[in-house]
Amino acid sequence: MTELAISTRVETTFEDTVEATRKALSEQGFGILTEIDMQSTLKSKIDADIERYVILGACNPRLAKGAIDADRQVGLLLPCNVVVRADGGSTIVEAMNPQVMVGMSDAPGLADVADEATALLQAAIMTLDGENAIS
Repeated sequence: MTELAISTRVETTFEDTVEATRKALSEQGFGILTEIDMQSTLKSKIDADIERYVILGACNPRLAKGAIDADRQVGLLLPCNVVVRADGGSTIVEAMNPQVMVGMSDAPGLADVADEATALLQAAIMTLDGENAIS
């Protein structure tokens, strides 16, 4: 079974981790299209309290084009979501594993795009804390 996420735990502040994650993604060719502050959204909409939790919608335009050229429905899985969330005194960063796309579509060419996206996301996550990065 394909792991859902490529992730790491870092011992830095939430704010510093969000900033470092943005930079690491940018260095791998990803831009941030969306940012959802789940803590604030859930508090304002349903008065629910959760830890600091941000979802970054990351997109590498070249890879996104390759994925939707292979299978138009893959757009349902884009952008690549990257979660930064507080966990006690540390912060967890999790990127959606692009290999999940391959498990949902066997379109020709999609596996190559997913392999490249996986390598780039792993590289970004590993720069945050290479010793703890897992996938």
